[in-house]
Amino acid sequence: MSQKPINYLHLSTLVAVAILVGTELVGASWAAGWALGGLFQLDPMISRGIEIVFAAFGLIGLYFFMKTAIRNEPIRG
Repeated sequence: MSQKPINYLHLSTLVAVAILVGTELVGASWAAGWALGGLFQLDPMISRGIEIVFAAFGLIGLYFFMKTAIRNEPIRG
């Protein structure tokens, strides 16, 4: 069974989108956690925990975004 060759234009587009959207999404969610910790004057360890949870939500959002992007612009084909 032969596979179609890799379309490097689509691959480079997806890598660029992953970097751009990933930086924006994870950075904004991490900053939101930091801002909430500072706003409510939480203990630094609790604030770091909130930052990590928010960053995890950003990574989950990036995963689903990239899943959709790969479906709409396949690497092979």
